[in-house]
Amino acid sequence: MQLQFLGATGTVTGSKYLLSSEGECILVDCGLFQGYKQLRLRNWEELPVAPGDIGAVVLTHAHLDHSGYLPVLVRDGFRGKILCSEATYDLCRILLPDSGRLLEEEAIHANRKGYSKHAPALPLYTEADAVRALAHFSPVPYDQPFSVRGKLTGQLALAGHILGAAIVTINDGSRSITFSGDLGREHDAIMVAPHHINSSDYLVVESTYGDRLHGPIDPAIQLGDTIRRTAARGGVTVIPAFAVGRAQSVLYAIHQLKQQGQLPPILPVYLNSPMATDATALYRKHRSLHRLDQRQCEAMCRAAHIVNSVEESIALNQRQMPMVIIAASGMATGGRVLHHLKAFAGDARNTIQFVGFQAGGTRGAAMLAGVREIKVHGEYVPLRASVCQIDNLSAHADAREIMHWLGHFERPPRRTFVTHGEPAAADALRHRIQEELHWDCRVPEYLELQELT
Repeated sequence: MQLQFLGATGTVTGSKYLLSSEGECILVDCGLFQGYKQLRLRNWEELPVAPGDIGAVVLTHAHLDHSGYLPVLVRDGFRGKILCSEATYDLCRILLPDSGRLLEEEAIHANRKGYSKHAPALPLYTEADAVRALAHFSPVPYDQPFSVRGKLTGQLALAGHILGAAIVTINDGSRSITFSGDLGREHDAIMVAPHHINSSDYLVVESTYGDRLHGPIDPAIQLGDTIRRTAARGGVTVIPAFAVGRAQSVLYAIHQLKQQGQLPPILPVYLNSPMATDATALYRKHRSLHRLDQRQCEAMCRAAHIVNSVEESIALNQRQMPMVIIAASGMATGGRVLHHLKAFAGDARNTIQFVGFQAGGTRGAAMLAGVREIKVHGEYVPLRASVCQIDNLSAHADAREIMHWLGHFERPPRRTFVTHGEPAAADALRHRIQEELHWDCRVPEYLELQELT
């Protein structure tokens, strides 16, 4: 068996792992690169294997840095099955077409405004490409072995993190390899804890928060403090949030804050993300994958006014009154939140509240680093609003939680590969695994090929 790392090396994006055994090759995850331009350019490069030669794809979960390259793969010749949990399929039905539509809109806007270096600017893929990719999905249940391709079998275990997220184990009959995907948290307010894995011959583990711990302060308290301070000075709190997972955590926190009297019940809260609206509804369908009962789930879904039209979205930018706007994307790399940043970033009364990890090279990371202006749709916008971050709302396990999860292995994997982290985080986790568990552990390079003997 051979493993090649086609992404998630030196970065938290672009997750793709090419696994080959006895003439068969499959992908585990098929994500988009995001952040720095040199990473995003990889989305346009050919894979080291022809898409038509890939027999199957197994997805850990639906976030675009794990699934967003699928429309390109199918468009360029992939004809196999895309295997994942049912909830991941439901979310991809929302996320992938929306991603294609946004890419088309960005290309149209770039051509109209003339700020692209390409003439004409083209989308990486289209909404139609994404819809065609959905025809290849084949959902499988958790905790039951399934056929992947040839002698390769797979099994999914609950990973927490978001609806449908899975820990994936692939077996070729003589050896096994487990991919953690994105690990959730033991005591998340909404999602269940990740399932413990007892053994695997090889392991690929994420390291997003491999060099840090989530703070002890209740994130809802931090969020409430920010919203109250901003409202007191007549400002708007703009919350860039991933449509799947983070938006729902914010909604539930706001519901709790209003219920406890920590926020005025009349303070307007808007969810301006069609994807997040549709994703939130799926929490009703997949009740076994999260901790909320029916009453709590309904309260979360009603915590914000849903913005349904482009006209209503534009009208929000004209309102000069305290309010909260939740909009994708979570790293401010695209989506409707960009229009709100253009409208509100220049006013010192307002706050831009990030609620999750900001990958290097993203607009969110630059804003947290203290830039004075941001470039949006080819124009520079002054940044006078307060910018702050809450790590505690993250859906990723921190370093201690990852080590706790690893501690349930009854025997060490033959080798552990640390991926899906910025260089400092990945190396810190590697060092900790070696020092505390005494495992054979390494941080792979981009396109590195490993023999799993």
